[in-house]
Formats: sequence, structure tokens, C-alpha cells
Amino acid sequence: MNINVYTESTPNPATMKFIVNKLLINGSVDYATKESAEKSPFAKELYKFSFVNGVFFASNFVTVTKTEGTDWNDIEAIIKEFVKGAVESELAVQLKEQEEVAFEGTEAEIKIQQILQDYVRPAVEQDGGAITYKSFNEGIVTVELRGSCSGCPSSTVTLKSGIENLLKRMVPEVTEVVSEAM
Repeated sequence: MNINVYTESTPNPATMKFIVNKLLINGSVDYATKESAEKSPFAKELYKFSFVNGVFFASNFVTVTKTEGTDWNDIEAIIKEFVKGAVESELAVQLKEQEEVAFEGTEAEIKIQQILQDYVRPAVEQDGGAITYKSFNEGIVTVELRGSCSGCPSSTVTLKSGIENLLKRMVPEVTEVVSEAM
């Protein structure tokens, strides 16, 4: 298979999405630090570049966060070439596949998790990020934003006007949605 890699900017100017024409992983996984990349040969190799400050994988793309003071014009082609080579040589994204997690909790919690999975996750992944359900307590849904969503200026707007409104409409028990800091 001939591997093609193309880039897409994200709402976060520090991150860029490198999209390939092959499935990399079912679900998503975030390697926000060099230390966390130990179980990912692919991420570990990316972190060998001094300008890489974050690596996030989902379906057919890897989102790379650059270090401050680095210009995308200087590094985009380098990362693109690396991603192409890594995918062609089938460098593993994870050493061990993560288990699929079944939704659990109260009826409202299960409904919230299902809505996040079906409606919110695909939209957030479009922007190179990921959303993880953390908890539901006294009307407040806590989520974690990762990938390009982590530290993105527009993620607060997305969280409040998009996700919060959707959940309030579909699950009356929800009063607010907050993001847990990484």
C-alpha cells in the first residue's frame, strides 16, 4: 500500500494533524510527555525530535504539538516524512492494544458517555483532539480534553456552547460541563 500523508491545521496553533490513508489505531491515545511514550515505539521516535512537545493518535492521524518558538514551516516536511516512513515500516502506535471500555454507571452516566462517544468524539477528532468522560456528579459532567484540544484557545467555547448545550438538551440532569486540567 502506498502511504500518503497530508497535514491539516487545528484550532490550536501549536498543533498540526498528520493524516494518513491507513488506520493507525482503534480509538485514541495521548502521549502528552516524552516519559508517557515508553509504550509507543511510534511516539518514542517522534519525541527524539527536539521540537516535538506532544503526540496524540486517533484513527488515521497523529497530532503533533510543537515546542514554543518553533515554526511549522521549518518542521512540517520533516514530521510528514517521518510519519510516512513510520507507517510504511508499521512502527507500532502501542505495544499492547487497549481494551474497549464498556460504559458503566447510572442510566444518566451511560447516556452521557454514549452521547460523548457518538456525537462529540468524532467532531473533536476532526480538530485533532480527543475527549474523555471522567465523572458526573450533582449535575456536573467532567471531561478531559487531549491532543490539540488541550490548551486550545477555542476549546472553552467548544466545551460550553457545544458539548454543554448538547448534553443539557439530551440529558436533563446535566447542569454544566467542565474540563479537568491535564
